Amino acid sequence: MSFYNIETHCNLTTQPLVSSIMPPLLIVELLLGLPGNLMALWVFSRHLRSWMPNVVYLLNLVLADFLLLVSLPFRIDHMLHDENWVFGDAWCRINLFMLAINRSASIGFMTVVAVDRYFKVVHPHHRVNFITVRQAAGIAGFIWFVVISSRLPLLANDLLIKKNNLSLCRSFNPFKVPPPGIVLHYIMYLSEFFLSFIVLVFCSARIYCVLRRRQIEKKKKARQTIGILLVIVAIFLLCFFPGVALGLSALYLKSLGEKYCEVFRFNGELFVLAIGFTYLNSVLDPVIYGFCSSIFRDAVKKAISQFALVKCNPSHNRWSKSGSHNDRTKSEGDI
Repeated sequence: MSFYNIETHCNLTTQPLVSSIMPPLLIVELLLGLPGNLMALWVFSRHLRSWMPNVVYLLNLVLADFLLLVSLPFRIDHMLHDENWVFGDAWCRINLFMLAINRSASIGFMTVVAVDRYFKVVHPHHRVNFITVRQAAGIAGFIWFVVISSRLPLLANDLLIKKNNLSLCRSFNPFKVPPPGIVLHYIMYLSEFFLSFIVLVFCSARIYCVLRRRQIEKKKKARQTIGILLVIVAIFLLCFFPGVALGLSALYLKSLGEKYCEVFRFNGELFVLAIGFTYLNSVLDPVIYGFCSSIFRDAVKKAISQFALVKCNPSHNRWSKSGSHNDRTKSEGDI
């Protein structure tokens, strides 16, 4: 089905505010997100023998971020050319598909990390805490299957719209009657947020109550566990809530009719800007890696120490092999 002739609500237009603000925002996110995720990939791949289930989930979060980082340069070009998409219909579909996969997979694996922490604290003897790395990989595979299958409508429908000599590539368009596949895309966009948010709040509340009842909330590991969940919830809300809130307001304004078109269009621009906050998760996810994995923390500390040592004294540009081996052994034993 082609969308070129489908009627839109309040007439589809370009978004000057988006074209001026989004390119520098996306460029900053790309420049900040790429080094952190490359380092995470390098760290996790170097410690394959010491993997635990939580590291499997974190690695898949890294992979989800790379889908975004690969897609961002094309969105940046799109915005820099006043939203004129020059890469064709097929790549428009693939690009939007990859962006949607990043969001869904990020939400999924952030939620799984929180659930994993919940079982370790609230139900320490549950068999979930003793799953193997292979079983954790199976869980990750199931999440990818659900995420990819639910986003297939973005590949099956034409998303490139011709408007005033422009080719607009958007997955959220103000159609008066969206096709069924796009309706499913909208439903997934909202439902995955609310379902995961409920799980995150539940896990956080139960962990806090259990630790407080045991009167160990001041101990280091307890504080770290609470910190992990607070960081996940904070990143979750910062990255995903603005887009959901503005998406719901767009649906409400659309229901009010054509007389609210100006407000509807402005809300649409704010919605696209809120999507920029969604892309921010690739920048902030390394914070989760640091909280959840001592392997990642130790590697970052070691890199910083080495950089500082070399900068202060260029002659000491090597670590001793014995010290490096001891640090690595210590790091591998504490995930």
